[in-house]
Amino acid sequence: MPQGRPERVPADGLTTRQRRHRPLLIVHTGQMKGKSTAAFGLALRAWTAGLPIGVFQFVKSAKWRVGEENAFRALGEAYERTGQGAPVAWHKMGEGWSWIQRGGEADHAADALEGWRQIQRDLAAQRYGLYVLDEFTYPMKWGWVDVDEVVATLADRPGFQHVVITGRDADPRLVAAADLVAELTKVKHPMDAGQKGQKGIEW
Repeated sequence: MPQGRPERVPADGLTTRQRRHRPLLIVHTGQMKGKSTAAFGLALRAWTAGLPIGVFQFVKSAKWRVGEENAFRALGEAYERTGQGAPVAWHKMGEGWSWIQRGGEADHAADALEGWRQIQRDLAAQRYGLYVLDEFTYPMKWGWVDVDEVVATLADRPGFQHVVITGRDADPRLVAAADLVAELTKVKHPMDAGQKGQKGIEW
C-alpha cells in the first residue's frame, strides 16, 4: 500500500507516529464539481475504518434526497444491524439557499448559525470521528458564520476528530488553517455543451 513520504519533517517535537495520527482539517474548494463527491469518498473510507460519521449539509435543500444521503443512511443501518463500520448521522441545515429563492434570508442565516452551533457542541462532545461540513464555505462567505470563530474552534477541537469542509471560495483564513487543501479546477464540463446534471452523476 503506497503511503507517501513527507517532503520535510518539521521540528515540532513530535514522533513520526504522533505526527501521523494527528486529526486533519481538510478543505475541498474551487470552481469545478466534485468537492462534495471527494468528501463523501473520504467519509466512505473513514466508515470502513470505524470512524463515526457526522454529515452537515448547509446548502442543498432539506427536501432533496441525494444519492449520498441514501447510501450513508443505509451504511448507518448496516452498522446498527451488524456492527460493521460505524454510526452515521446526517443533518440538513436550512432550505437550500443557493437554488430556492423564497426571501427571508434572516431565517436562513439563523439556521446556518444554529447548524454551526450544533457542530461546536458535537466537537466539544467528541461525537464523530469525521465531520463532513458540506457547502460550509458559503455561510462563511455570506457572513452568516464568523470565519475567525470557525478557525479558532477547529484549531482547539479536542480528541481525534477529522473535519472536511467543501464549497467554492474558501476564505484565505480557513485555507491557512487547514492541513490539506484541494482546489478543483475545471478543464471540461458537460454543461459547456448544454447538458444538464443527471441522476447518478450530480445527485
